[in-house]
Amino acid sequence: MKSIHVLEPGGPEKMQLVDAPTPQPGPKQVLVRLHASGVNFIDVYFRMGLYKADLPITLGNEGAGVVESVGSDVTEVAPGDRVAYAMARGSYAQYAVLPAAFLVKIPDHLDFTNAAAAMLQGMTAHYLTHSTYALKSGDTCLVHAAAGGAGGLIVQMAKMLGARVFGTVSTEAKAQIARAHGTDETILYTQQDFEAEVKRLTGGRGVDVVYDSVGKTTFDKSLNSLRPRGVMVLFGQSSGPVPPLDPNILNGRGSLFLTRPSLGHYVATREELLWRAGDVLAWMESGRLKLRIDRTYALEDAATAHRDLESRRTSGKLVLTIP
Repeated sequence: MKSIHVLEPGGPEKMQLVDAPTPQPGPKQVLVRLHASGVNFIDVYFRMGLYKADLPITLGNEGAGVVESVGSDVTEVAPGDRVAYAMARGSYAQYAVLPAAFLVKIPDHLDFTNAAAAMLQGMTAHYLTHSTYALKSGDTCLVHAAAGGAGGLIVQMAKMLGARVFGTVSTEAKAQIARAHGTDETILYTQQDFEAEVKRLTGGRGVDVVYDSVGKTTFDKSLNSLRPRGVMVLFGQSSGPVPPLDPNILNGRGSLFLTRPSLGHYVATREELLWRAGDVLAWMESGRLKLRIDRTYALEDAATAHRDLESRRTSGKLVLTIP
């Protein structure tokens, strides 16, 4: 089978298309013939060595395809089922062996590209808005990268829950995308100080929660944008990791709460996985949740996809289509 391997940490040039043996499923495992793989910053972090894994690494943490065969003791899916998954590395390949408990069935009218694109960012948006800080009607939130893949889904789910949403973007073109997602106020951080805008828009109070996937360049002002006892949710670091901080900062700025969540801890049981994935895929099938796919790439062009993602010039999801 064709697969993208990383033999040593580094830039996109370290990604190589190789021929590898097709794996076989063991007990409670499933072999999936992949048709699409989402491209995410977590893949970049593994490629660079920021997240550790044994070499060589096959990248990709979400995919969609058809069940080819199953091992013993598998009850969740059967050969021929259309399935999707997230949080299991190795989707930049034609085949992947996965724990059966990680797989969810794709609704009949949803294609592989959209299903693969929805899993990681869709479930991330779900746990952030429904669990990490469970938004309710009347809450106000700040969403960074509101035109991006995860950001756009957070905005839409926040609006479903009745929240007032501020979104930051870098260009007017991205502002239009963020408004289409549903932002109530869109802040061009390249032209405006987003901290000052948030304070102005909230009458000096600050927002209840900040959803920040950017990290280093936004973190300090994000803290300053919160109301007393507000919640800072740092779930990514596209601009680089946040430097170490003294916890007393949280006290001095209003007894703030800081959390650094990850999806794995919010799909720790199959019941929770089925809840989150079920909501996301059903909302997409019905048209209630709209996922913007910015670009698709062939498997052999995965390095180009990484360069485009890291440039931060994209506005939406990047997907590899797998022959």
